[in-house]
Formats: sequence, structure tokens, C-alpha cells
Amino acid sequence: MTVDQRGSQRGHDLIDALLRELADDLPPAAVVRPFERTAGDEAQGLLAGAEHAVRTALNLVRNGSWSVGLGLGPVREPIPASVRAATGPAFVHARKAVLRAKSSPRHVAVCGSDSQAAGDAEALLALLAAIVQRRSRPGWEVADLMATGMTQQEAASRLGISPQAVSQRLHAALWQEQRRAEPVAARLLDAADA
Repeated sequence: MTVDQRGSQRGHDLIDALLRELADDLPPAAVVRPFERTAGDEAQGLLAGAEHAVRTALNLVRNGSWSVGLGLGPVREPIPASVRAATGPAFVHARKAVLRAKSSPRHVAVCGSDSQAAGDAEALLALLAAIVQRRSRPGWEVADLMATGMTQQEAASRLGISPQAVSQRLHAALWQEQRRAEPVAARLLDAADA
């Protein structure tokens, strides 16, 4: 995965904060090689599975600061300790994908040797990105609590709102649809990578 900071010429460099956040958020089993700054306002990492790639991509496009390119394909082995030294078609595809992501409406792109399969995965990822980018602050309050494993009743108690209000927020946030579609996006990525 290659990530490029949007609008970096006009704002502060966010890469160091991104690297800390990714190191904290990604479980060790999800990372083959941790994200590193590769050039200026870009970072690159090698993730262990499609489900981690989907979740990470959606988290990155959530706040509008990043363009995300997912590259599919093999990585030359042995994989060096630093992702910056790694090579193979996956990295070439990630570079192409992040360049396309910069000009795509949802700022996420997928590239692989099977362009149709990669395009299918990208179409669903773009739809999921639209959901997370359009979610309201109250929708995120509830969705973030649910992601920690809370029940709707517990989320309602934490927020000081009724369980019905939690349900309404989740419905408006398309939370259930996102949860159901993320594994499908991961399967499409896996199929495109085969």
C-alpha cells in the first residue's frame, strides 16, 4: 500500500503522525513490513492480508488527508527489513494505484495484473470510501463505539442518548452495510491478487 498526503504543499507534513497512528492501530499480525516514509509526503507499507488493507484504506480516506493506492501481486523474496528496499509487481502496482487515487473522487485505487478484477475491487472500495467520507460526526461517534465491541445499549449510555437514537444514527451512517461489504471487498482483493 502506498499512501500520499493530499494538499501537502499547502499544509503541514502529516507523515510522522500517520506512521505513529498506523504503528498503534495495526496489530502485529497485520503487518509484513511497517509503513515508512518513502519520499516527501508518501508512505508505504506491506500488509499481511486483504482484510487489513480494506480496513486501513478506509481509515485513511476517512478524514480526507490521504490518497491510497493498493498494489496487488507478488513481492520479491526474501523481503528486506525495510519496505523501502522491497521490490516486485505489488510495489509497481501500488505506485500506479496511488497516482490514480490522487485524481479519483474517493482517493482510493487498486492496481494489479488482472485489471478487471482489480477494477471490481476498486469499485467496491470506492463505494465504501464514499460511505465513510460522508458519515456525519454523530454517525462516527456511534460507529466508533460499536467498533470497540460495545452494544447499542452501551453506546447509548456512553453518549447519553436513547438506544433508538443510536439505532437511527447507525442506520443513517450505513454502518451495517459497511460492515457487511468490507469482507466482500477483501475477497475481491484476494481474487484480484490470485
